[in-house]
Amino acid sequence: MEKVLEVKNIEKYYGNKSNLTKAIDNISFTVEKGEFVGIMGASGSGKSTLLNVISTIDRVTAGHIIVNGEDITKLKGNKLNKFRREELGFIFQDFNLLDTLTAYENIALALTIQKVNAREIDKRVNAIAEKLGIKEILKKYPYQVSGGQKQRIASARAIITNPKLVLADEPT
Repeated sequence: MEKVLEVKNIEKYYGNKSNLTKAIDNISFTVEKGEFVGIMGASGSGKSTLLNVISTIDRVTAGHIIVNGEDITKLKGNKLNKFRREELGFIFQDFNLLDTLTAYENIALALTIQKVNAREIDKRVNAIAEKLGIKEILKKYPYQVSGGQKQRIASARAIITNPKLVLADEPT
């Protein structure tokens, strides 16, 4: 099998010498292509922190995270931006939809950033909306739709670019 994600001995600390919190303590695991992995634990156990370091929202204190053979803990600047834009899809716990954009525009945003042409964007947004059962709400704004519909819009936005890795923080 092909490894998509390899987490090696990662640690994450917050705070300073007088008030240090260890959020992640020497975690290692791999995820193979096509595999679905769930992370469970008590509130405050580091689940979101783990997702945040894998998604490069936050940085590890120690260890390495390899996505498709590339150590993303070493990425900076434009290379880090390119990784986020092209390799990763993230579904946030609180949706993170832009209130001033319609459902269509929220989904299309990721493709617009990648400079995909308008016809291709339209084709892909409509196809993903059809699959997720949200085609009828594409012209609505986030405040006009239900929580479940918001989550499907956020899911569509995360997968519209065909990322190598999709991370979801409590998507249900």
